[in-house]
Amino acid sequence: MIYLQLFLGFLKVGLFSFGGAYGAIPLIRDVVISYGWLNDEMLSYMIAVSESTPGPIMVNLATYAGSSQAGLPGALTATFTVILPSFLIILLIMALLETALRNPWIQAVLQGLKPCITGIILATGVYMILQNCTADTEHAALNIQAAVLTLLLAVLYFGAKKVLKNGLSPILLILLSAAAGILIYGI
Repeated sequence: MIYLQLFLGFLKVGLFSFGGAYGAIPLIRDVVISYGWLNDEMLSYMIAVSESTPGPIMVNLATYAGSSQAGLPGALTATFTVILPSFLIILLIMALLETALRNPWIQAVLQGLKPCITGIILATGVYMILQNCTADTEHAALNIQAAVLTLLLAVLYFGAKKVLKNGLSPILLILLSAAAGILIYGI
């Protein structure tokens, strides 16, 4: 039964997530919480881990959720299922690519999806910042350490974009974030 749930849950994620992994996070959140596979706090941790490990976030999250529920077969089921729709859609698109991309209706749909995806990613980022900067979720008290760390990292990121031509390397930003987190929360 768990394999069928993993298959159906991550098939939904694979079919209806547009804009990459960041756009898929709200859908992944709905699926894993509705099935009871992860809670909000664990999902936030897994998103952070998935961002810092090689590979697509959506695949990493599916692999972890499948593994936590049904071991290696569950991980394989969830991973295969989450990439299956994209794989099949890409095959179909490649077969129809030349004629489809010239169609003005297809161009209009693709152009219309861009602001939607931007909004979804922005909303997810704001949600995660608010989730991580509240010390007490029941009373919405501000966690000063998390808020200051978030503000410093944002200033560093956007300041580096102004000073450096290409901005800060994502790897360097992840390492600086990890070091700052260790210094603030580990001491």
